[in-house]
Amino acid sequence: MAAAAPGRKRKYVGAGAESEAEPRPSPGSLWSCGRAGFEHHFPGRLGDCEAAAPAAPSGEDMSNDDDAAPTAAEAAGDTHLLGFSDEILLHILSHVPSTDLVLNVRRTCRKLAALCLDKSLVHTVLLQKDYQASEDKVKQLVKEIGREIQQLNMAGCYWLSGSTIEHVARCHSLVKVNLSGCHLTSLRLSKVLSALQHLRSLAIDVSPGFDASQLSSECKATLSRVRELKQTLFTPSYGVVPCCASLQKLLLYFEILDRTREGAVLSGQLMVGQSNVPHYQNLRVFYARLAPGYINQEVVRLYLAVLSDRTPENLHAFLISVPGSFAESGATKNLLDSMARNVALDALQLPKSWLNGSALLQHMKFNNPFYFSFSRCTLSGGHLIQRVINGGKDLRSLASLNLSGCVHCLSADSALRKAEDDIDSGILETLVESCCNLHHLNLSAAHHHSPNGPGRHLCQLLARLRHLRSLSLPVCSVADSAPRPDRAPAPPAMHAVPRGFGKKVRVGVQTCPNPFAGQSAPQPASVFWALLKTLPFLEHLELIGSNFSSAMPRNEPAIRNSLPPCSRAQNVGDSEVAAIGQLAFLRHLTLAQLPGVLTGSGLVSIGLQCQQLQSLSLANLGMMGKVVYMPALADMLKHCKRLKDLRLEQPYFSANAQFFQALGQCSSLQRLCLVSRSGTLQPDAVLAFMARCLQVVVCHMFTGESLTTCKSLQQSLLRSFQAERPALNVIIFPLLHEGLTDVIRDVPMVHLDEITLFKSRVAEEPPNLWW
Repeated sequence: MAAAAPGRKRKYVGAGAESEAEPRPSPGSLWSCGRAGFEHHFPGRLGDCEAAAPAAPSGEDMSNDDDAAPTAAEAAGDTHLLGFSDEILLHILSHVPSTDLVLNVRRTCRKLAALCLDKSLVHTVLLQKDYQASEDKVKQLVKEIGREIQQLNMAGCYWLSGSTIEHVARCHSLVKVNLSGCHLTSLRLSKVLSALQHLRSLAIDVSPGFDASQLSSECKATLSRVRELKQTLFTPSYGVVPCCASLQKLLLYFEILDRTREGAVLSGQLMVGQSNVPHYQNLRVFYARLAPGYINQEVVRLYLAVLSDRTPENLHAFLISVPGSFAESGATKNLLDSMARNVALDALQLPKSWLNGSALLQHMKFNNPFYFSFSRCTLSGGHLIQRVINGGKDLRSLASLNLSGCVHCLSADSALRKAEDDIDSGILETLVESCCNLHHLNLSAAHHHSPNGPGRHLCQLLARLRHLRSLSLPVCSVADSAPRPDRAPAPPAMHAVPRGFGKKVRVGVQTCPNPFAGQSAPQPASVFWALLKTLPFLEHLELIGSNFSSAMPRNEPAIRNSLPPCSRAQNVGDSEVAAIGQLAFLRHLTLAQLPGVLTGSGLVSIGLQCQQLQSLSLANLGMMGKVVYMPALADMLKHCKRLKDLRLEQPYFSANAQFFQALGQCSSLQRLCLVSRSGTLQPDAVLAFMARCLQVVVCHMFTGESLTTCKSLQQSLLRSFQAERPALNVIIFPLLHEGLTDVIRDVPMVHLDEITLFKSRVAEEPPNLWW
């Protein structure tokens, strides 16, 4: 059997020794489906392969034919695809969805039949976001390679029935399985886990109706050996935590709503079977993320109560993410005091109320920390330097830092500082020098205004962080200087301004990743342009207005009014947006509340040069009340062939035929979310777009249309496309309707968290926290 293809391995925040795995890229990136996809990417070669290595008769298992003679394709060297070495072919095949790999590509020829069953491909199976994985395909996949699978990721496979998920029980060699977002009752979970004696890592949902007393003794025996548990709670419960006596890593996601659909208020009293005492004695990683709501805070306190009695000696990561305020109790205070005395952490995140005005950080011990999050804390720059960085202490181990919403973190004294005051460049310089190996940095949701003077601008200092891969900044922080009466307005981008939907713009094929080759660079003295020039490998960039808030928050009615943008943000316009085109490896881009955008011409530069772009989120560009960038957006979308997710939030947006015609050219698009107060849509254009873009499985539109129009369109979409797209999720609903909250609760969590709701995602969690 061929050797596994070499590749970059990921380190996990794991239990005990750091485990290593080599996860494959997301499905769908090479073959769209077996033979058709093969012929699409390698035209003419499939016939050569089949002629040189004829396929086995229908129904014959070709995987055991190790004695087959070398084929003509192999002898022809690099003339044919199969002339590549096994290592290269395995790397290519690692980009194919597991269902296509086993059920289609494997049957192409004898050589591929053998390679498709190589252990490097079948030991880890990723069905997450494989939206074409139907019930029958998953069952057949498990039937053919179930015994070989050791790691299985089915997170977010909400379209699969419980009976199909039950087939996981046939994968007896499983060591790690992710079933988050899958339909599982207590009885089905018991049946599945009872057959998985080697399981050490588990991710599940705990939904209303869960009953731990229905778990069999064999299931509890399996759980007693589980070391890593990720549990998403939709109801007050301990779930399976009391059964996991060997836990070393615990991730908890609290998604409990305060009221039922009928309006009944839920209680935080936990209903468990025979035990309500979690086993934390071996715990190394504790992570809890709470959705808004008092009941989530009530339930997490019950989980923390046991920790406060006895802090695990080996605890090295303690993270609690809470929106809003979360009052400190006597138990939590005891827990923090115990942690300060007994453990040395390498990852820390605490609710803002636990840190504000507290000397806790001064007493906390850290051991080669890799992740800090002080999101929304009133931590001043002086305290940051003294208590965290310890006056410039070496923090080269720190890989990820979240200072989102820390409005005073770059100023010496928070008591006297106003939002519009300049930052202290010395504090930022100390931060950059001490944390020189940062890969992920979030400074959003604050006014970080740079003082005048050479080398003192925030962008100039951040340019020293050459290892950055993801960066989130407030829009006003990238402006060259404060607006002055004598300052001329920024010149428009050098790219030709798009001329609308009807006329095509002739563009030459760019052979160099520099979008400004052959022409003068936009704003050559721009500090933002210079910053991006020093970060050519940046993959994730967010520019978010300091005062921006989405019109559709979580578990609340839509926001009707928004705060005006920062005055300095007016200096950030089309030229700065065009500068983003330098990032040839950019995959995820968010632009929100940029009032200085005049035509949107910089978007065309991004579309032309950022060919790896997979996720795009645009919100409130240009002056409110006018959608000035539509022609540019249309021209941009023509070039976004790898774009999978598009989120667009803009008041008064007209989702008409011209928009959907342009969007239809994004051949890889899978998810679309449109949020527009007083916006309109054209039903016929939506239907034509969905018929053209066959991979789209998420269509969320929240506009100003009437409830009748929205319901009619939603029913038409489901009736027309549900049968062919099992994962299809369609929600068309008036944005300002009082029933919006009830509608949102039905969105699968994978889509709600990743595209429907707006949020900053840079350094949101420690890198590689779970899978």
